[in-house]
Amino acid sequence: MERLVAPAKLTVTLEVLGRRHDGLHDLRAEMMSVDLADELTVDPGGDGLVVAVEPPAVAAPAADGENLVHRALAVVGRRAAVHLVKRIPVGGGLGGGSSDAAAILRWAGVTDPEVAAGLGADVPFCVVGGRAEVTGMGERVRPLLDEDRSFVLLVPPFGVDTGAVYRAWDALGVGGDRPEAPPGGGNDLTAAALVVEPRLARWRDRFAEVTGRVPALAGSGSTWFVDGVPEGLGLAGRHALHLGPDEARLLAVRTVPAGWAGTRPAEPTPTGGPDATAPTGP
Repeated sequence: MERLVAPAKLTVTLEVLGRRHDGLHDLRAEMMSVDLADELTVDPGGDGLVVAVEPPAVAAPAADGENLVHRALAVVGRRAAVHLVKRIPVGGGLGGGSSDAAAILRWAGVTDPEVAAGLGADVPFCVVGGRAEVTGMGERVRPLLDEDRSFVLLVPPFGVDTGAVYRAWDALGVGGDRPEAPPGGGNDLTAAALVVEPRLARWRDRFAEVTGRVPALAGSGSTWFVDGVPEGLGLAGRHALHLGPDEARLLAVRTVPAGWAGTRPAEPTPTGGPDATAPTGP
């Protein structure tokens, strides 16, 4: 059996260059791998997929044939029993499913970006990892020098449909005027994501109120992020923000280089450290 680590990806900047004739979109983005990660244990002598959920993930993706792990195994023509420990929140725009698929491709020795792109737009970057400029529909990945950066993520209690966000981007751009990202966002999809999921704005504003920073949206959402560490952002001792009865998880992460395998099963760091187990206000 072999243990694989599948780090989340953070889309730090995202420019949508236009809609192609086939309805897909060309983009230019800067992406980074961070130390929030899923873990896969692969047994080539077995078959089937078992998914276990650990915080901060609260829900498991389907373990059926549509799961990207199954699809990646099919693409490379391999069979294996896979035990997936899901820690990357589903639907947060952090590329958890794509990174799981990329881990299987690397395990099988398949690094062809066209094969990876056939599984999803984020999979080619996740195969490469580290820090990179991503262009085309995601299939062109140009590695960049690593940067040691820290971020705090705010993960709302809901996901956002990526396809719906791109359709909203198309609608907002009728007449040739591209939707603009808000100041500090660096993400052309922000306005469209707010149309698709208006609740994002309340969590952005709450995050900004507490940190004094302008949060950026990760990809199509739903995760917001700011640069820095909890102590410098007024978040020491906090593991979540609240809006009424709803809770959004706070996670402190750092960038990791290409090929990072972790020194132990990767666990995201709650912003208050291991003792931050209770909310500390709204």
